[in-house]
Amino acid sequence: MDARFSVSESGALRADVPVGVVGAGAMGAGIAQVLAVAGHPVRLFDARPGVAQTAIDGILTTVDKLASKQKLTDERAKKAHVGLQAAQVLQEFSGCGLIIEAIVENLEAKGTLFRNLEEIVGDEAILATNTSSISVTAIGAAIRRPERLAGLHFFNPAPVMPLVEVICGAATSPSIADALYASALTWGKVPVRARSTPGFIVNRVARPFYAEGLRLLNEGAADCATIDAVIRESGGFRMGPFELMDLIGHDVNYAVTRSVFDAFYGDPRFTPSLLQLELVNAGFLGRKSGRGFYRYNEGHAVSLPSTVEAVCLPSGIQVYGESPLSVALVERLAANSVKFESHAAHADGRVAECERCVLYRTDGRTATARASASGIGDTVVVDLALDDKTAKRVAIAAGDQADIATRVAAAGMLQAAGYVVSAIDDAPGMIVMRTVAMLANEAADAVNQGVCSAADVDLAMRKGVNYPIGPLQWADTIGPGTVLEVLDHMADIYGEDRYRASPLLRRRVFAGCGFTAGKDGSHG
Repeated sequence: MDARFSVSESGALRADVPVGVVGAGAMGAGIAQVLAVAGHPVRLFDARPGVAQTAIDGILTTVDKLASKQKLTDERAKKAHVGLQAAQVLQEFSGCGLIIEAIVENLEAKGTLFRNLEEIVGDEAILATNTSSISVTAIGAAIRRPERLAGLHFFNPAPVMPLVEVICGAATSPSIADALYASALTWGKVPVRARSTPGFIVNRVARPFYAEGLRLLNEGAADCATIDAVIRESGGFRMGPFELMDLIGHDVNYAVTRSVFDAFYGDPRFTPSLLQLELVNAGFLGRKSGRGFYRYNEGHAVSLPSTVEAVCLPSGIQVYGESPLSVALVERLAANSVKFESHAAHADGRVAECERCVLYRTDGRTATARASASGIGDTVVVDLALDDKTAKRVAIAAGDQADIATRVAAAGMLQAAGYVVSAIDDAPGMIVMRTVAMLANEAADAVNQGVCSAADVDLAMRKGVNYPIGPLQWADTIGPGTVLEVLDHMADIYGEDRYRASPLLRRRVFAGCGFTAGKDGSHG
């Protein structure tokens, strides 16, 4: 199909092209607001009487507030007032150049809608689905001309979240995808391209963020509040997995996980959590029900992370090498006027030691396994941090061979460097490291399978779910070899295919290069 009939020189839909939006729920209303503010005449339809007009009233109230705060020009606000109208019947979409559906996540319902739209709109009109989990190819199979259908996946709330995934089904015309990509740019969005596979980019790559937190909780490594705090204050994420799942709603989050798991024929990487299923079955859906992993009803105490109380400064602190953690310890200890000695890198990779403790960064093994292999009973491992120099909190785990004095010495050394310390049980890969390794691995696999480019996967995770940096950029920062080592160690410990490394990750390690300078459409 040729989309040039209604596009500007940039390839985007002209601002005067009318757009129809089907579904006036939170997502549909948000999409309508984006398009109306961009200058398009917008027709908003909902099968429920009066719902479209109610949504429009809310949109225009929001637009006026934004204009009053000078976050939106008066001209754009006026265009939204003039251009945004409720449609009483689908036939009012006959002159639209683009129709976006944002209805219930049901393949049959979407197919029926698009078949009806085909009988109403012109042959040149573009059809787009905002589905977050259903195959664009399957939706397109229900209509006569699937080449004019593409995925246009906004993120909630659509007026605020910048990311839009432009998804090609098997039959989608490249010119349609190009027009939608260019149009999203003119709407002030950040578009990325993806092939229609389960979860697309974000909902696929994000699964380990929740899954590894759930597994750590299930294994008793730490409680929800501690895992969340470490992910935020060490990993640099805006929210921890349990806070975020409670915000999303466990019914929604579990359903997406189950959808991706089923679509990938039971791949263990996407196995749903029985802990989360129990919450769903109990009706503990998170904030919207007043209870999830946390309680939100008035009167319930706030859950606090486990934090090691201040302990005495250990003697004989030695710091080794120039790893990011070593450099950070040197700077932070010096800034706090703590006496220490600095040495060249140690042969066994230790970061630091003191009177009763030898400190290593986790490599995916438990501290117990590492102590057994080295014969050093006083082994303590430290979790990954986004930036060791600025991290507020750090997690540690001691091997089963260590006594309480070892744990106290490790905590004291890190507290002297200004860290808040959380001691967790000896779980493989700890918290941040295993989460980042699995995110990077899933991102690498998406690139390896041609779902998207390396640049787009990193952009999608930053703009779609506010990750501090993209997972492949993070892999390059700590080294693809480190990520592979962590995954291989975890695979050995668990004996599960869940932790198998992506072939592309292994290729990058063998080639001695990262993801930011490859031939796969990556950053460099």
